[in-house]
Amino acid sequence: MEELSFSLPTFSGPLDLLLHLIEKNKVSIYDIPIAEITDQYMAYLDEMKKRDLDIMSEFLVMASTLLSIKAAMLLPREETEEGEEIDPRDELVEQLLEYKMVKTMSAKLRDMSESAGAFCYKKPTIPDEVLSYEEPLDLDELTKDLTLKKLNEIFEEVLKRANGRVDPVRSGFGQIRKEEVSVDEKIEFVSRYVTEHRRFSFRELLETAPTKTEVIVTFLAILELMKAGEIHTEQDSNFGEIVIESRLAA
Repeated sequence: MEELSFSLPTFSGPLDLLLHLIEKNKVSIYDIPIAEITDQYMAYLDEMKKRDLDIMSEFLVMASTLLSIKAAMLLPREETEEGEEIDPRDELVEQLLEYKMVKTMSAKLRDMSESAGAFCYKKPTIPDEVLSYEEPLDLDELTKDLTLKKLNEIFEEVLKRANGRVDPVRSGFGQIRKEEVSVDEKIEFVSRYVTEHRRFSFRELLETAPTKTEVIVTFLAILELMKAGEIHTEQDSNFGEIVIESRLAA
């Protein structure tokens, strides 16, 4: 057997010593060379006896366990009910794995605790000008839920309803045309409508226009108010109802 020399580092217990020997010999924890590890463990205990007898008891208990396993390894293996061989080292391996996991986590927590000392915190002191800052209006973000296809479908549907209110016979007799409404006038009308209703459907607003011209101008007025940030539009789902909501304080 290779002669071992120990500087007798401090181990927190027999499992700690076993892990040290396994890592020192570079062997798998799942296939411990029990005879070799037991001999090294006993050599370490011989050195301990000369220095500190107060902590020997728990190490001696593990020594007896190792010797028992060493003896069992020389005997024919017992089998389970399923016919599988029982490895005498299984219980020890399980204890070592659990101890290694706890030891690893303890080291990580200790490192986190030490690194936390490098940080300091203070209560937030945000200047008033930052608190009062309002993000510039993003028209693309404002209308991202709208689709041109849906707007066009609603626009065409409202036009059909407006045309349906016209008598095809009487309309041929001639008609008195009133002065065309301007975009500015329609913007003013829509603004009042928004103030009064606060939240309403796009379809509902367009249906207030009696003629095709007014439907078109109303549509342009909505776009201008969206651009100015006075109204907000939303659509819960594709091809769903488009809702207009005022962005101005009541």
